[in-house]
Amino acid sequence: MNEVLKKLSAIGIVPVVVINDADKAVPLAKALVEGGIPCAEVTFRTAAAEEAIKRMSQEVPELIVGAGTVLTKEQADKAVAAGSKFLVSPGLDPELIAYCQEKNYPPFTPGTANPSDLNHAVKLGLEVVKFFPAEAAGGLKMIKSMAAAFTSLKFMPTGGINANNLNSYLEYNKIICCGGSWMVPGKLIDEGKFDEIVALCKEAVGNMLGLEMVHVGINTEDEATAMALAERFNKLFNFPIDNHNSAVFASKGIEVRKQMFLGKNGHIAIATNYMERAINYIEAMGGEFDYETAVEKNGKITSIYLKEDFGGFAVHIVQK
Repeated sequence: MNEVLKKLSAIGIVPVVVINDADKAVPLAKALVEGGIPCAEVTFRTAAAEEAIKRMSQEVPELIVGAGTVLTKEQADKAVAAGSKFLVSPGLDPELIAYCQEKNYPPFTPGTANPSDLNHAVKLGLEVVKFFPAEAAGGLKMIKSMAAAFTSLKFMPTGGINANNLNSYLEYNKIICCGGSWMVPGKLIDEGKFDEIVALCKEAVGNMLGLEMVHVGINTEDEATAMALAERFNKLFNFPIDNHNSAVFASKGIEVRKQMFLGKNGHIAIATNYMERAINYIEAMGGEFDYETAVEKNGKITSIYLKEDFGGFAVHIVQK
């Protein structure tokens, strides 16, 4: 899959943006980055779109900015010249896609809604298509039904995606990311309320990642000390004891290690819905991971520690 599309997949959410005033472009781009969603699909529905993409691309390079509602060759040319890293259209136009491929333009993700569209996409050599309008066209059930026949394709559903149904889409492995506008409402952009957009983005990311503490690990010097501590938790709080090779659990929330481990005092485990996206988000927020601590299963990381500690506790992220 194209590197830009891989990055969008790691982010998980693509804000679909309508900008009426190009002067709002840079503050919006900064708000998206601060909110943890460093990408945007700026739709060619307004006269300000081209200039907005140009300013975002030049002044906020950490944002992956693309152009949406690309309907013509002229719009594609303008979008790429302005700095678009990907192109999106509401429908599938074979002639337009072929034109962009001949020009070696950034990845084009056309809108599809039925098997005939997907058949054209396969013939054009596409890997990822937009499914639009997602909810109105049959939603996740429709995607799964079509994906069974078109096994080479992955999807970026847009249209009717919101905080309530986002994760049901992202849980399906044929979906790389979802487009939506609920975190970038046009009214807030027009009114310049970018702090509220930051908050909405953080809420969207929080809902997607589902980060939550699942247990605390306590370091001890040996098995006897670990068992004694677990038994104390059992006596005072009636927490059940579950003895393992390297640790004793006093309920699911307390892991007493039988030897000193990472962290002066122990560790904190935080679980997430999507490991790759959580790693991407935390790194974007300034966190650093120790990849030597990564545990993998079937080629995917299922657990990894941060380099820093928190009050004497190491912190690792685990897959739910």
